[in-house]
Amino acid sequence: MKLKRMLLLVAVSLGTALVTAACGGTGTYGSYAPNASAGTPAAPGAATISVATSSRGQILVDGSGRTVYLFQADKGATSSCYDACVGVWPAVVTAGAPVAGSGVNASLLGTTKRSDGTLEVVYNGHPLYFFSGDKKSGDVTGQALSSFGAAWYVVSPSGAKIDTDSSGSSGGY
Repeated sequence: MKLKRMLLLVAVSLGTALVTAACGGTGTYGSYAPNASAGTPAAPGAATISVATSSRGQILVDGSGRTVYLFQADKGATSSCYDACVGVWPAVVTAGAPVAGSGVNASLLGTTKRSDGTLEVVYNGHPLYFFSGDKKSGDVTGQALSSFGAAWYVVSPSGAKIDTDSSGSSGGY
């Protein structure tokens, strides 16, 4: 199962690299892309972070139920995921202060400014990301993957990484 997941990650990374090369950059964050000409997120409004139950227990998700992750390479609230990395692990960005959904400790929720000027959602000092390999709400296929120099983990309601292996991580809520 780990080999299959690693092959998936390699395929996603290669695909991202090809798209990046063809398009001349990685200035977008999936459906949460900033408007390059205006410097504002394409989707209006603030990001919502909530708690959901997954195969990993209680984890943080966005307003659509997509799993969010932390990156072990980040130093404090400063993101270290740019260029090809953000193509595979899109930053969770917001147009203003993020909203604390069900089960979230609002005092742990904040933002950090990325180098491109967008605001990235931070929880307990960790910048948050999506995994491009997660195809539907409830997927946690990025759990414990090591890519772009460090490991990625789902986040508990306390803001800590959930340090479990990656086996059986494709189940829904």
